[in-house]
Amino acid sequence: MFAEAEADPVLSKEAFKPLEAKLRVALLNAQYQRLQKAEKSLLVVVAGIDGAGKGATVNLLNEWMDPRHIRTLAYGPPEGGELERPPMWRYWKDLPPKGSTGIVFGSWYTPLIREAARKKPNQDSIEAQSVAIRRFEAMLAAEGVQILKLWFHLSSDAQRARAKRLLASPETSWQVSPVDLKVYKKYDRIRNSGQVVINHTDSGHAPWVVIPSADENMRAARTAEAVLAAMRQQSVPRIPPTFVAHTGPARILDRLGQLDYDAKLDREDYESELGLLQGRLARAARSKKFQERSLVLVFEGQDAAGKGGAIRRITHALDARQFDITPVAAPNSYELSRPYLWRFWRHVPRRGRIAIFDRSWYGRVLVERVEKLTPPAQWRRAYAEINDFEAQLAGSGALVMKFWLAITADVQLERFKDREKSPFKNFKITPDDWRNRDKWKEYAAATNEMLARTDVKHAPWHLVSANDKRYARLQVLRHIVETLENQL
Repeated sequence: MFAEAEADPVLSKEAFKPLEAKLRVALLNAQYQRLQKAEKSLLVVVAGIDGAGKGATVNLLNEWMDPRHIRTLAYGPPEGGELERPPMWRYWKDLPPKGSTGIVFGSWYTPLIREAARKKPNQDSIEAQSVAIRRFEAMLAAEGVQILKLWFHLSSDAQRARAKRLLASPETSWQVSPVDLKVYKKYDRIRNSGQVVINHTDSGHAPWVVIPSADENMRAARTAEAVLAAMRQQSVPRIPPTFVAHTGPARILDRLGQLDYDAKLDREDYESELGLLQGRLARAARSKKFQERSLVLVFEGQDAAGKGGAIRRITHALDARQFDITPVAAPNSYELSRPYLWRFWRHVPRRGRIAIFDRSWYGRVLVERVEKLTPPAQWRRAYAEINDFEAQLAGSGALVMKFWLAITADVQLERFKDREKSPFKNFKITPDDWRNRDKWKEYAAATNEMLARTDVKHAPWHLVSANDKRYARLQVLRHIVETLENQL
């Protein structure tokens, strides 16, 4: 795959000059057309041999196109809050909106390339990282993110000659890093690592293109041609099933129907136990061990099930500087311009902190499914994407707990009427709430399937009977407290 690049082909100045003018016009036109349509974003991932002129070429792209709509995303070794969250967090939060272009340096490929370039690479690690990358790229592609991956390559002799030439002038010597000077000593290993990475992660929806890089004109022309071809691509590449994380067949039970909706608690018992549980929660959340973990609390349930009241009983025990509450409504245009999980990745907590979601990413398989806001293929795919997301949270040290607060239809009706009468609560009731009651059975079916497909050990669902608010609040607190005390 590197034969042409290692032959170090050259493009003469005479041939390059007219080609440059043509490519610059074509790139600008393609860029503005994509901005106008705003159907897809483009991620250009830059990788390859050190000292191959990657940085210079990216600068050239910014010069040839409108840089206002290009984001150059450069990542070094993880630091600070990046170390306290899943590795993919920093890439998710920086995803450009539809119509725009992102150029990625130091991408999610860096750990894989380093592992593959070791003297004795760990094959299990290579396979695991490759699988994670394929899943990540498959989801982005399915959500309207076009991915083009460029591997800049040249022969060992050409790499050494380029470094020597740049070092000869004070104006260009800054372009040569200590790593560039050492490449020739490890050239074969780096070359082999490139082959491994490309073989493991090349796909129709996220292809690798090898860029011959010894000659500046050839490198610039090939890069521009690859980017232009990606920008002009109209069809949506098919994502093979092997690239998508699938959930297996699940036995769907009526778990909502099995709850004891008559469970109640009198006020005196509630008040006494509430204080005890809040005290235990306060101690656990302030403990030294919790500073090495984070907590993600997800609240779902029927309208008027008491999610807000349960959340307030939790936060009363916490330092306000320690938690964030994210109320989730229908996505706005800014959020719709990116993959649906993007707005939730932005709120992933760092260690020692608590993220509380009042409704969540499960909207894709609940309201979006029932209200037919999302095609069936997308919400069916979302079960696996959600499981993968939560697995990444748990893998980074987060405790993920999900609560479904369940009430019966008659109790919901009673609470709706109370809200309409109360000057302090009537803002909570909307025409959508009444309309959703007509689809009670559809929502129950969607909920039971969601529970069957996403109730996993690292992110369990806790079903809570919430006809009695006091009982529900204590159940929620008890689950959280016991989980924290057992895990810390």
